[in-house]
This record gives sequence, C-alpha cells and structure tokens, in this order.
Amino acid sequence: MINRYTRPAMGALWTEEQKFRSWLAVELAVCEARAKTGEIPAKDWSAIRRKADFDTARIAEIEAEVRHDVIAFLTAVAEKVGPASRHIHVGLTSSDVVDTALSYRLVAAADMLLAEVEKLRAAIAAQATRHAYTPMIGRSHGIHAEPTTFGLKMALMYDEFGRAAARLRAARETVCVGKISGAVGTHAYLNPKIEAAVCRKLGLRPAAISTQILQRDRHAEFVAALALVGSSIERWAQEFRHLQRTEVGEVAESFGKRQKGSSAMPHKRNPIVAEQLCGLARVLRGHALAAMENIPLWHERDISHSSVERIILPDATILLDYMLAKLTELVAGLQVNAERMQANLDLTRGLIHSQQVLLRLVAKGVTREEAYAWVQRQAMTSWKTGRPFFDLLATDADIMRVLTARELAACADLKPHFRDIKRTFRNLGLPLP
Repeated sequence: MINRYTRPAMGALWTEEQKFRSWLAVELAVCEARAKTGEIPAKDWSAIRRKADFDTARIAEIEAEVRHDVIAFLTAVAEKVGPASRHIHVGLTSSDVVDTALSYRLVAAADMLLAEVEKLRAAIAAQATRHAYTPMIGRSHGIHAEPTTFGLKMALMYDEFGRAAARLRAARETVCVGKISGAVGTHAYLNPKIEAAVCRKLGLRPAAISTQILQRDRHAEFVAALALVGSSIERWAQEFRHLQRTEVGEVAESFGKRQKGSSAMPHKRNPIVAEQLCGLARVLRGHALAAMENIPLWHERDISHSSVERIILPDATILLDYMLAKLTELVAGLQVNAERMQANLDLTRGLIHSQQVLLRLVAKGVTREEAYAWVQRQAMTSWKTGRPFFDLLATDADIMRVLTARELAACADLKPHFRDIKRTFRNLGLPLP
C-alpha cells in the first residue's frame, strides 16, 4: 500500500520487522511446547527463550545468497541463539511458520478494522439521532418518490455497517486458524498436541486438516469480506456525492477555511472524500478477485499464491482501514442543509403525496384501478404545466365527488411518514433525540 494511505497501527502490522516477529513467535511457541514434553532440554529452551532474535538487515543479506526467506530468517536467528538453535524448526516446514504467523496477523488486522467500524457506527448514530425527524425527499430511480427523514437514511447506514461488522467477525473466525503439521500436513514429525498448544498460545485454532499450507479459500473469504465492506462504503459515499450536487444541495462535506476546490474556479466545493472512497472500493474488489484466483493450487501446495498475498493482504487491510477512517470523518463532519431538504420536498408542488390521495380514495370505496387513473391524470397535468398538484385535484369532479376539501388537504400531511421512526430506532438500538 502506498505510504500516503497507511495509518500507523495497521501499517506497522505489515512491516518486514513485524513479519519476522510473528514468525519468531511461532517458532518460540513450538519450542516451548516441545520443551514442556521434554523434547527440548530445559537448559536449551532457556537459551532459546533468552537469545532468540534477529536483525532484519542480516536476514536480507542472507536471503540474497540463499534465495529463501525462511531459511535466511532461521539462519539469522541461529546466529543469535548459538548451539541451542538446533532445536528450532525441527519437524516444521516453512509454511507452518509463514501461514500460522499470517493468520495471527490477519486476526490482528480484523480486530483493528472492527474497532474502526464501531467508530464509524458511532458517528452515523449521532447523525441519525440528530436528524431523526428532519424531513427530506426519498428518491427511487433518482426521481422524487415520497418523504422520508435524513435520520432514517442514517439509520439505514447504521444497520448496513452492523452487517459489515458481522462479516468482519465471520472473516476473522475463518482465518483464525494455524497449522504445525509438517511438509504435507501429516504430522509425521510433530505430535498434533504440539500444534494445538502453539495455536492456543497464539489465539488460533488448529486446522482440522491441512496440507503443506492452510487452504486459500479461507484467505479469499477474508478479502471478499473486506471488499464487501468497501462496497458498502462506496454505496454511502455515492449517496453523499449525489446529495452534494448543486441541483440537490442537501448535504456537504466539511470544507476547511484554507481549502481549495479547483485550480481554475474559486467557487468550487467538491465531494473529494466521497469520490476518493468510490474509487478505492474498486481496488478492494480487484483484490478479492485475486484472492479467489489463489484458491486452486497444485496438489499439496505451490507458491503461486505467495507473491499475490504479499501485495493484496497488506494492501487490502491497510486500504479498508483508511477508507473506514475517512468515511467516519466525512459522516461526523457532514453539513446537513434542512432548509434545502424542505425546498426539495416542495419542488414538485405536492406530487409526492399522490399515494396518500390514492389510498384515501380507496378507503372511501373507489376501486384501486379507478382511483389510480383519477390521481394519475392530474399528476401528469401537474408535471406538464407546473400547476400545484392539489389545486388540480380540487378541480377534478370525480375526486371531489368522493373526498371533502378537508380530506383532500389532509393527504399532504407528513405525519404518516414519521409514525414508524421510534420503532425503527428502537429496533436498531439507536437513541432518539
């Protein structure tokens, strides 16, 4: 992931230093488990525990010669430990270390992402509560439909990112697996109890069965979950982009005093954060496809997945961490223009209440088909002429033969659209103002 998008905590997880630290954690956990069974003398385990370390530059130097990263790592550690290093990596294959350590880091990444989702949901909840009863137009196909509230829109977003959190928790569970089973997964040289002890120490579960590697459908599910969360981010970033359009003007991203929107046009305030998030979501979806391509490997393993994962796993986790943080900032600083929302509600001169008129006529005994035709003919006239909808309805002999003037006027009431807000918020666990 390019540096400008890397936030410190998540970025640090994917450094070379941290990769080797996680490898060392696996090797030490194996040695500790073997020491407890008496396979490693207490004196040697003590030396390993005290001296085991590495120098990243030295690993790179060795790797340049041997062209094998795990061997370079083991050699660098052995130089620090001395004779007792003969007990390190006994019965293991490289992927025992690499895959188990990778799972350990993916779990840590998932925990960071879950924390960011909760921050985002807190920001969404604040906007939902603040604007629970702020009326605005709901749109279908981009066309004015019926009234809703901005709070309900935010409540929908809050619910969606609740599902995002659930997906991340499920993905975390899927990759929370280690393997210490040897070259083709048969536990030929290490008792499965060693594997269980190592995984327990690292907060993982032992795989029920493995080959030389953990199967890559796990990692594909993890990255797919990240891509789904990214798509939810894009869904809402796109929503905010539309609502910021000049013709709509219902919300706006925060804009700093010294911020500039255009090199040519000083008046511009562009939805740059929302646009950026829409673009980055495409990258995440691309990583999900690459992760799926990693699933079919030759026999007990090959390494065609390895080069891909060195890019997509750090990149996807860092990228989603960044996107969640930016969306949180966008939501928390969102400027809501309630006056413009009201103006847009009034834009169609009452057409948005057509269903209330239809239902009132049906309630008075008119067939639905006939009532629909009566209301639609006046709605189409209003679209064409710009005349207020209710003025036209009041001149329709069929309608006024059924409804009184008071009953017709009541059809423009917004209250029916607000009646379910309390129940909805209560179901979502959202506070009302």
